[in-house]
Parts: sequence; C-alpha cells; structure tokens
Amino acid sequence: MSPGPGAASAPAPTTPSTSVDRKSSMFSSLKVRNYRLFFLGQVVSNTGTWMQRIAQDWLVLTLTGSSAAVGITTALQFLPMLLFGLYGGVLVDRLPKRRALLVTQSSMAVTGIALAVLTLTGQVQVWHVYLAAFAVGLATVVDNPARQSFVSEMVGPDQLQNAVSLNSANFQSARLIGPAVAGLMITGVGTGWAFLANGLSFVAPITGLLLMRARELYAVERAPRGKGQMREGLRYVAGRPELIWPIVLVGFVGTFAFNFPVYLSAFADDVFHAGAGSYSMFNTLMAVGSVTGALLAARRGTARMRVLIAAAVLFGALEIAAAMTPSLWLFALLMVPLGLFGMTINVTANTGIQMATDPAMRGRVMALYMMVFLGGSPVGAPIVGWITDTYGARVGLAAGGAIAAVAAAVVGLILARVGGLRMSVGWHHGHPRVRFVPRERREERPVAVA
Repeated sequence: MSPGPGAASAPAPTTPSTSVDRKSSMFSSLKVRNYRLFFLGQVVSNTGTWMQRIAQDWLVLTLTGSSAAVGITTALQFLPMLLFGLYGGVLVDRLPKRRALLVTQSSMAVTGIALAVLTLTGQVQVWHVYLAAFAVGLATVVDNPARQSFVSEMVGPDQLQNAVSLNSANFQSARLIGPAVAGLMITGVGTGWAFLANGLSFVAPITGLLLMRARELYAVERAPRGKGQMREGLRYVAGRPELIWPIVLVGFVGTFAFNFPVYLSAFADDVFHAGAGSYSMFNTLMAVGSVTGALLAARRGTARMRVLIAAAVLFGALEIAAAMTPSLWLFALLMVPLGLFGMTINVTANTGIQMATDPAMRGRVMALYMMVFLGGSPVGAPIVGWITDTYGARVGLAAGGAIAAVAAAVVGLILARVGGLRMSVGWHHGHPRVRFVPRERREERPVAVA
C-alpha cells in the first residue's frame, strides 16, 4: 500500500516474498496519486507514439518507394537497445528515475516536433527520418528501464503487478487507437501533423512527472558510480535462477514465437489470399486479446512462476493449433487467446523479475530483460522468415509455437528441480490437476515457483 501524504518513504521490495497472494481490484493501483498521474500521461503519450510509428513508416515509403527502407527505419530504432541496453540499465540504477524520465521524454518530444517541422515545410529527406528513429532509440535505452523500474517506486510491492498490468493494457489500448487516428490524420491533413501530435503528446507525461509528490515515492538507494557495474549486473542475474530462467524463456518466446508481422502477413497473403484487410483484422483481434490479458493480470494481483510457465505452454500450443486451422475466421478468432496468453507471459515475467530483484540492481536487470524481450523479435525475424518462405507459413508458425512450448516445459522442470519440487499429477473435484509439490528433502536455495 502506498504511504499517505506526509508519511515516511517506505523501502522498495527486495525479494519475491514481499508479494501478496490475494486478488486485487482491477484498477487498484490507480488509487495511488503518483501512479495515477503517470498512467494518465502514458495514455496520451502511447497514443502519440503509435501515431508516429505509422506516420514514420508511411513517410519513408512515400519518400523512397522501398519496403527495405521501412525495415531500415525500424532496425535503427531498435539498434541502440541491442547495442547499449545494458549500459542504459547501469545509468538508470545511478540516476534519480523521475529526473531521468523528464530528460528522455523531453528529448523524444523534441525529436517528434523537429520531424514535424521538416515534414510540414517540405524539407524532409529520408536520412532525417533515419536520424530521428535512431535518436528515439537512444532515448529508449534509458527511458525503457527507467519507466519499468520506476513503477515500483510509485506503487510499492503490493500494487506492483496491478500497475505493470495496467501499463500493458494502456500500451495495447493505444495500439488500437493510435494507428486509426494516424490513418485519419495522414489522409486528412498530412503526415507532418501526426508527428506534431506525437511531439505535443509528451506534454502529458512530463506534466504528470512534475506534479508527483516526491515524499510519497518508495525510497530506493541508488547505485554509486563505479567500475564493472555492467558485469556486476550480469553476474547478479546469472547467479539467481528465479531471474535468469524467466529471461531465457522470454528470449525463446520473443525470438521465435512473437514474430507476428512475419507469420500473420504470410497467412493473410499466402494461405488465405485475403489481402491487407485480413492482416489488419488479425492484429486488431490480437490487440483485443492483449488488453484482456493485461486487465486479467491486473485483477490477479500476483506473479507466480507457474502462471508464466503455463501461459507459455498454452501460447505455444495455440500457435500450433492456429497453424493447422483451415478456416480464415477460426484462425482470426484464435488471435484473441493468443494475444491474451502472450500478454500474460509479458506481465508475469516483468512483475516476477522486478519483485525478485534488489532495488539497487533493478535498472540493470530490467534493461537486460527489455533487451532480450525487445531484441528477440528483430533477431529472430530473418530465421522465422526463412522457415516461412522455404517450408510455408503453417510450418513456420507451428515451429515457433513448438519452440515456445518446449522452452517453457524445460524451464519449468529446471526451476522445479532447483526449488526442490516434484511434479504431482492427480484429480481434484473430478478434474485432472498437475502441480508442483515439495520433495522430501528440499534444496538449500529454494526458488519461489508456486
């Protein structure tokens, strides 16, 4: 629970044991004033971000007529996270996170406004867009881990999963609204105005950050400046099974199973021969499932490892089922549960890793998590693209699902063994039930998997 006005700052969570086991209301973290300001600012900013993504791709395509140029723009935006993501986490652990976010959000606002001015005056060239994409990527190196780890400072341990879940629902809702608004704006008044809207949208989160009450934040001791802090972060993660294995699982799922631009475009074009309209429908239905998954996670209120493992297994199984589906409409309907379980993986891993991490290391750990999660899809895209082109869309999607399911099963067995658990299969009220129960002799270093 957040401290009231004038209360002393409470320490941030340091271990998984600080999580609560009761269900929370779906929007309980919005009762915390600081988080409410943050959330409302992100509603506006995320919508603007999705508008800029659509406008940016359309502008590059208009300037060059090349799909490869659009791919270069996307790669330039993700490249800084792959190159400098871990160092960004080191900076986040050293810096006051609210102040760091003010700088990163302001820099992204300036980038959007500069691109708007160039476009509206007719001076824009493709290298300007490349430079802007790379600049946004550089800001994201610090902004992403700072935003992820700042959540715990706003709401504390009891509300952490709820707040992380609402952040995800916020982003996915903007994914539904932003592209539609961008399309109307591009066709109605031009691409430059979409960039301007994005630049101005950052006024909302910046205002929210400035209005926050510092005394109500959960105090976290910042890491001192020193040598070897990046290696220290890697050693910290490597020595903790409750951190390294969820990150490994997210890496496999993100690299091979989350490459939906490759899979869905191939199904829309090559399998069902239905065109761009069906591709848009697939993405929209998946976003609906993602929002639902995020809201259910917010209501659940806990981040159990068994939920992560089960969600990943079901996610992989659903991809295999979708790969074998003969009907376009049945395939489209499966996008909803795929989005739901995909978001459950994201939220549960994110929250569990934050809860299991010492506050002084949270920036570095979350930077590694985001680098693996965000970097997996661009790295895996050429691989799954080759499989899809060579063996067909059905084989490609089924292979991605199989890798996700097998990785989840293996990671689950490893964590169960490290945690001194064994698998128990039985019946409960007439239904089969699979669960992990303690062995007779537990290991010295248990891992919270139940």
